[in-house]
Amino acid sequence: MRVAVVGATGLVGTVMLKVLEERNFPLTELIPVASEKSVGKEITFKGKKFPIVSMDTAIGMKPDIALFSAGGDTSLEHAPRFKEAGTTVIDNSSAWRMDPAVKLIVPEVNAHELSIDNKIIANPNCSTIQMVVVLKPLHDKYKIKRVVVSTYQSVTGTGVKAVEQLMNERKGIDGPKAYPYEIDLNVLPHIDVFTDNGYTKEEMKMVNETNKIMSDNNIKVTATTVRIPVMGGHSESVNIEFENDFDIAEVRSILEKSPGIIVVDDVANLKYPMPKDAHNKDEVFVGRIRRDESHPKALNLWIVADNLRKGAATNAVQIAEYLIQKELV
Repeated sequence: MRVAVVGATGLVGTVMLKVLEERNFPLTELIPVASEKSVGKEITFKGKKFPIVSMDTAIGMKPDIALFSAGGDTSLEHAPRFKEAGTTVIDNSSAWRMDPAVKLIVPEVNAHELSIDNKIIANPNCSTIQMVVVLKPLHDKYKIKRVVVSTYQSVTGTGVKAVEQLMNERKGIDGPKAYPYEIDLNVLPHIDVFTDNGYTKEEMKMVNETNKIMSDNNIKVTATTVRIPVMGGHSESVNIEFENDFDIAEVRSILEKSPGIIVVDDVANLKYPMPKDAHNKDEVFVGRIRRDESHPKALNLWIVADNLRKGAATNAVQIAEYLIQKELV
């Protein structure tokens, strides 16, 4: 099992390597890929050193699986080349997500859609992943009509430059800017670029990707995505309107029994999910579970997950694990 990690030196690529190691992924050869300036340098994986190779070299090595986290343009250009070489690509960018011919996969939700013919597989947006993991078991039971979500997203979702901006601002250092405004002691209701309808691309990703992953265009979704000065993970306030009535105790029980979810919901003892607690974890944390008192069939939830792990690297590795388990590679 030969596995290429494309974008191995980036924020998500580094976490992918960590997750592969932690989960003892059954690879026989690791092929780290990065930009030309990094070629020849070495990365350490399971105590061994591996040289970083170029894209062309990696394609020539014909890996079984390529985990991509190198941006949309790189993926659009090179994922088809890996596919031609017989490699199954799992891509973390937005490049292929809404392509009708490409599966958009969150293993707990829709891994069963995968077949041996799916040679390019898309990893959803980080904020979408953690939400649909929670929505799926509730939709199966009560049928979701509408979702209203507001996100509180970590600077790590933007990348290394954003983390450096936040840290520089805290130290009073004037450095490169990832955002148009200061992020420390501030919130920016602006993630990705604005579109013609007044929503940002991040907000529209949550709308469109949710419908695709859940295989249900009847679920209405509206989103406001916000960048906040934290680093542990993304948080979401989610209001769900159901077609059928529900029981809060049953909702809690369903979530507790669902794969990939940890319920942290004990307000009497001030227990609820926070980004600091989700940091470096692979699960999605849910709390503040309560009935919406303004609507007879609506529910409020608070959802937190590490955006670099379940929101990116871990989800991609879980897809790869499923492919191996089902002998699809």
